[in-house]
This record gives sequence, C-alpha cells and structure tokens, in this order.
Amino acid sequence: MIKIVTVIGARPQIIKAAALSRAIKNSFADKIAEVIVHTGQHYDNNMSQVFFDELRIPASNYNLQVGSGSHGIQTAKMIEGIEQILVAEKPHALLVYGDTNSTLAGAIAASKLHIPIVHVEAGLRSFNKKMPEEINRILCDHCATLLFSPTVAGYNNLINEGFNKNALPPYSNDNAFIVHCGDVMYDNSLFFEAEANRKSTVLNKINKPYVLVTVHRAENTDDADALNNLFQAIQNLSLAYQVSFVLPLHPRTAHLLPKSLTPELYQSIVDNKLIQIIEPVSFLDMIALESNAKLIVTDSGGVQKEAYFFKKPCIILRQQTEWTELVACGSAILAGANIARIEDAFAYYYSNDISLQFPPIFGDGHAAEFICKTIIEKL
Repeated sequence: MIKIVTVIGARPQIIKAAALSRAIKNSFADKIAEVIVHTGQHYDNNMSQVFFDELRIPASNYNLQVGSGSHGIQTAKMIEGIEQILVAEKPHALLVYGDTNSTLAGAIAASKLHIPIVHVEAGLRSFNKKMPEEINRILCDHCATLLFSPTVAGYNNLINEGFNKNALPPYSNDNAFIVHCGDVMYDNSLFFEAEANRKSTVLNKINKPYVLVTVHRAENTDDADALNNLFQAIQNLSLAYQVSFVLPLHPRTAHLLPKSLTPELYQSIVDNKLIQIIEPVSFLDMIALESNAKLIVTDSGGVQKEAYFFKKPCIILRQQTEWTELVACGSAILAGANIARIEDAFAYYYSNDISLQFPPIFGDGHAAEFICKTIIEKL
C-alpha cells in the first residue's frame, strides 16, 4: 500500500483533488491510501467547504487553518504545519496540484525531509516571473520526482528546462520522471457536466443571453487603474451589445469595488441592470454557468481551461497565460486590462463562429486513473 499526503488549499486544487480521490476510491483503494491536508488558504465556506460537499471529496484529515496573510507569512505557516504532518504520517510521497502558496509550501516541506514529490499540473509556464504562481510552479517542478503535465506544451517546457524524457528508475528529484497525462479538470468537467445541468438552479436567476466574467488576480484587483479599466469595458460592452454580464465575484474583489472604482463608474455599475454581481458559486453552478454562457471573460487559469472544455470563446484578462495552447488555436485572446483590446476581442468573438477551434489537447477524460497507475508503477 502506497501512502500519499495530498496538500490542497485553494478552490481549484480542491476541485482537482476530486478527480484523483474518485479514482482512488473506485479503482485503487487497495493500492493507494490518501491523507488529505487542507491548508486553509481558501477559508471562506463558499470558496472551500462547499466543494468538498458537492464533489464528494473525502473530508480532509488535517486542516491547518492558515487563512489570509502576506505570501511570506502564509507560506511559512503552511511549511511548519505540513512538516509536522509529514513527520507524523511518514508517507511514501507528497502530492500537490498547480501553483499556489499551498503547492510551494508542500514542495519545500517534503523536499527538506527527502520525501518524493508528485506534481500534478507540471510544466506550465507563462514566462512571466513577476507572477507569484510562475515562481511557485517552477520551484515545485524542480523539487519533484514525478511530474504530470496536462498538455504537450507543458511537457516540452520541462524538456527545455533540462528534464530527461528518457530517465530510467530509480526516480528522484535529481532523476525525475516526466509525462504528458491529460488534465484532471477535464476529467471532472466530463463527469459533472450532466449533474450540473440537472441539479444547478443558478441559471434561474440569470438574465440570458449572458457573458460570464471572473476577476480575482492581484494584478487586476490590487491595481485601481486595471480594475477601473476592466469594469469600464464591462459597462461599455453590456450597453453596446445589450447583453448581460454575470460576475460571481471573489469576496476580496467585491470588497474592493467601492474603494477602487471611481465613484461615477461604481454607481453606473450598481445602476446597470445588465451587470449581475453574485456571490461565489459552487463547482456545479460554475459548470452550469460556463456551459451555458455565450462567452467567458476571466483572469483565472482554471476558468480559461473550463471555457475550452465547453467550447466557449475566452477573453483572458492577463498579459500572459500558462495555457498557451488556447491562444495558439484561436479559442482565447490575451487582452490584459486594456479596454480597447477587451472590446476588440469581444467584437470578434461575438460575431464569429469559432466552434472548430477546439482541438482535443487535454486528454481523454481519464487523466486521474493514469496518474494513479503511474504513481503505483514509478514510486
């Protein structure tokens, strides 16, 4: 029996963990024992517990309840807590997802204790080291023993950074095993789409047709000029096209709006019946919103992919993306917080059919099973 400690903390990681936990329960319960550590990076119930409940993820064995704080304080608290758990549990490996502070903390704690690291969603690069996530994902990759890349581009990034695609066992962080495996989020989207459309009631409250918008990255929320530009573009487009914009806002972003937007713009947003600002939604509600939207506008890496899964054009509110394939195939456009670029991208997607620009680049919907088999074979 292989014991793995899985570290999660942010909403996307909780969702990704559902795919692997489901695969372990259904097919590998006699070979893999999973201990789940929730760092508490996302601690609001709407951003955390609801996903455990809805996606039927096993309750976390540990919750560090780290909460918010600066990068240094938050990461340090996580390292301390994860280290204590690893010493007590003595796992065969630690598994982390993506690129958050929880990911980095898990990788640092395990590497210091010489515990092999399994990184799911390895190899992604935006090539912008000003993004904290870019630093997190690079450092984690270069500490890891088993690296699972969701895309061919991510796999090639690892090779370009010196990883040996022909590495032979025994594997270690000096001799890592890298593989393209497909995306566990695609697994989840396929698994839960029918359930979302059957159970979710969020669409009953939404004016249709609608554009789905998410904004949460610090480069947008912490820059008053950027935030004003984004909401000015939303205001302009809603009126020009007479289409609804639905924004399930991260609590932090919602709190910043009255402080950061100009009084005139804030009041116009409040008065605009075409702009619907709603509470953060559950995973099933988000799938329902994504799969029924006309277009998606986001600065979230996960939502970019989910837009692709449901064949929805996507305007990316960032200067770079780690999901470079989406831009390359034409299903997404990088617009940053530039009003003109957002409006031009919107005009293009609103008037053109891009239904053929979604080649199958995220696997076959069985990435989680592949990851479990590989962990058993390679550790």
